[in-house]
Amino acid sequence: MAPALPRRRLLQAALFATATPAFSYAAGGGSAAAATLPAPSAWTLRPFELKDVKVGQGVFAAKRQLMLDHGRGYDVNRLLQVFRANAGLSTGGAVAPGGWEGLDGEANGNLRGHYTGHFLTMLSQAYASTGDQVYADRIRTMIGALTDVRAALRKDPAVLGATGKFGTAAENVRGSYQYVSLPAAVLNGSATITLSAWVKPTHDANWTRVFDFGNNNTRYMYLAARNASGVPRFAISTNGPGGEQGLNGTAALPLNQWSHLAVTISGSTGTLYVNGASVAQNTSMTLNPSSLGALTNNWLGRSNFDDPVFAGVYDEFNVWSRALTAAEITSLQSNRAAASSAGRGTLASYTFDETTGGTFADASGRGLTATLRRTWGGPSHVGFLAAYPETQFIDLESRTSPDYTKVWAPYYTAHKILKGLLDAYLATDDARALDLASGMCDWMYSRLSKLPGATLQRMWGIFSSGEFGGIVETIVDLYTITGKAEHLALARLFDLDKLIDACAANTDTLDGLHANQHIPIFTGLIRLYDATGEARYLTAAKNFWGMVVPHRMYGIGGTSTAEFWKARGVIAGTISDTTAESCCAYNLLKLSRMLFFHEQDPKYMDYYERALYNQVLGSKQDRADGEKPLVTYFIGLTPGHVRDYTPKQGTTCCEGTGMESATKYQDSVYFKKADGSALYVNLYSPTTLTWSEKGITVTQTTDYPREQGSTLTFGGGSAAFELRLRVPSWATSGFRVTVNGGAVSGTPVAGSYFAVSRTWQSGDVVKVAIPFRARVEKALDDSGLQTLFYGPVNLVARNSGTSYMQFGLYRNAALSGDLLPTLSPVSGKPLHYTLNGTEFAPFFEGTEDPTHAYFRRSEPRVVFGTTDSGVTNPAKSDGTTLLDEIWAGAPFGTKATLVSRVQSTVNSWVSAGLLGQADGQKVVTTAQNASYVS
Repeated sequence: MAPALPRRRLLQAALFATATPAFSYAAGGGSAAAATLPAPSAWTLRPFELKDVKVGQGVFAAKRQLMLDHGRGYDVNRLLQVFRANAGLSTGGAVAPGGWEGLDGEANGNLRGHYTGHFLTMLSQAYASTGDQVYADRIRTMIGALTDVRAALRKDPAVLGATGKFGTAAENVRGSYQYVSLPAAVLNGSATITLSAWVKPTHDANWTRVFDFGNNNTRYMYLAARNASGVPRFAISTNGPGGEQGLNGTAALPLNQWSHLAVTISGSTGTLYVNGASVAQNTSMTLNPSSLGALTNNWLGRSNFDDPVFAGVYDEFNVWSRALTAAEITSLQSNRAAASSAGRGTLASYTFDETTGGTFADASGRGLTATLRRTWGGPSHVGFLAAYPETQFIDLESRTSPDYTKVWAPYYTAHKILKGLLDAYLATDDARALDLASGMCDWMYSRLSKLPGATLQRMWGIFSSGEFGGIVETIVDLYTITGKAEHLALARLFDLDKLIDACAANTDTLDGLHANQHIPIFTGLIRLYDATGEARYLTAAKNFWGMVVPHRMYGIGGTSTAEFWKARGVIAGTISDTTAESCCAYNLLKLSRMLFFHEQDPKYMDYYERALYNQVLGSKQDRADGEKPLVTYFIGLTPGHVRDYTPKQGTTCCEGTGMESATKYQDSVYFKKADGSALYVNLYSPTTLTWSEKGITVTQTTDYPREQGSTLTFGGGSAAFELRLRVPSWATSGFRVTVNGGAVSGTPVAGSYFAVSRTWQSGDVVKVAIPFRARVEKALDDSGLQTLFYGPVNLVARNSGTSYMQFGLYRNAALSGDLLPTLSPVSGKPLHYTLNGTEFAPFFEGTEDPTHAYFRRSEPRVVFGTTDSGVTNPAKSDGTTLLDEIWAGAPFGTKATLVSRVQSTVNSWVSAGLLGQADGQKVVTTAQNASYVS
């Protein structure tokens, strides 16, 4: 009996048996038929496209314009540099952005390519939102270049011609991992030899080889352009580094200038020449090429050790079976070898005059044709596209522990590229982008489908190295266009079962996990539910959301400390300079949005407003910059923290998601019911919606959150549907709606949606009043550590001190419970207030002021309406004070209602022995005599 197929293989077999193509596309350039992502049938709500929602003037428009200008002005050839280099193509002199998007960044640049994907998404969203052709042109430039890159990677490397010392030369672009392989007979076992090369180094990496002949790191002969001291070094050994006989230069070779290097060995004497001058001589040498025996690795530009590949240009490489004289070496300085007194090399002579192909002719007469090769061979599949070799993907398959200097989240980077390509296709209808995206998924499937399930589970469970971002969501999105069964099967190969199963069972295992490695997994799981109907995917996502919000959420909507989660419910205990990684908020917004499409629980949009209006807006600095997007990585919540808008070395993940956030602020302002029966207004933001199916427009006019409400004006034709207006959870009183001046009946409930049903006509006006009030939110693990909100806006104290400040807020609290009367407004600065000489400002303002997001609540005495009772404010063992318990009963409709609350609370505390009878009476009397803001 044949063994049963594993569950994974059964799923794949079923997919292949049932899937049929839903969309065909051209593989070449040009435009494909217009395509949009079809909304899943499981979604009871539908989003509008970015083009359907225009952003009006306000806090979002100002921030967005800064990013639009950045996207318009940044040279995309800089982003393409690392891709072109990897393919051995000319980079046109472009300089990579650096940081994480370059070879010199953190962890050897092992994440390069990710930022280019983010940038493509940003440009796509910018074009979709504005229709400005400049963004489409930039997208097409990038797609064209990436198409060329993939085509080059599919073939053996080809020579990249450059201007040489004497004529044409061969350039080896840094990051290409290319080298020249010479036939094994090149040294011919000669005991006496001269090797000569013209080189122009373009990078100063140590130990890059001009040539290296050897079998391994034991038997070899090399010439390095730079040793550890930065000067040329020749060495020969039959016993590894410890047995080297060497020659060291005296000065570094200049970058971007031609230098001539030559080595002669005759008898016991070895001599190193630089630009015709003898710079080193060793008269005690016992080794020469004949000592090495037969050699398998005969390379120009590559090392037998794990050293960088030479970056620069070669013009002429010659090998003679004799030691040239000093005069002959001098003659080579101003002549090609053929025209010098030395003549061509007798063992090998390469002029590098070739301008096409991947081979170099030998002019010595021995016919030793050299071949241009890649250190890593080439892609395993024609769909491969990356800014580095396939080696990180290969390494991950056998890796058991993280080491980001070797493998840094290759599938995460693949996701960013894939997402950028898909977004580019959807924005511009450029079929080349779709072909590149589809090819990437074909390549990933060809790799991952061959691996055992246990291997995949191990890979995805490795911190950092196994991170794959939101790749599942993007693959499923692509599947809805291509209809390829392999693509849906690929998405399921990323299942991390231990995480999915735990969350589906509502078992919280998040303590110690890297936050942003895991949040986007759940957005992908929802899309898998949409595609397969497998309920555990959606259940896991819902439960996971509830493990983070509010149990691991800071007031601004962010999560994580030093990128990781700690125990559930620990907030104060995790506050640091590295709290609230910006990517986490970006991904939680995506997850909340997608959950809301399935289940219209207002808590998801309450969170969306919190994180969007605070952390996401506040993560973008309020100034222009052509070089950087100016977005935070971490937002430290420690006292006196100053936000860093140019984090780490630059081009980080959070700068990438920050670019995306700033060009899609409007994506969740409105949703529509799948059957068109209702329009959801989720956010109050100055926007104009075009609902083409209904033939209407809805224009929101507001300066929210500087204005406490919004006006919606209908245009176009007439349409019947239910208008559902979100009542924020913090809007506990006073939410009112009028239509054409008349009050709408009904009782709005905080944390719900208020519905207005009618046939809407052009000219109809809906006014929504949303009174704000100041309130505090307490850290879950320390009720005395609090953060201040006014409506949706987190207000932070601006002060350079580095200890938690202490503030009291009950001193002039209103009958409604609003704490704002205790603060004083700052003239001419909306949403700015002062308290005890300290200014409070909106978190969303992207400044470099030192801020205090959290403070210590200090209410030492019982005060009502600014009248001090003279009584110390007592507290229970859990930290709850008398005033806390009194004001927990707010809002109070009248002063008498408040006084009644004071009396009953005092009686309870006196009975419990927490307050003396006389002091209790003073408290009640003070409450009776005080005046209050209504």
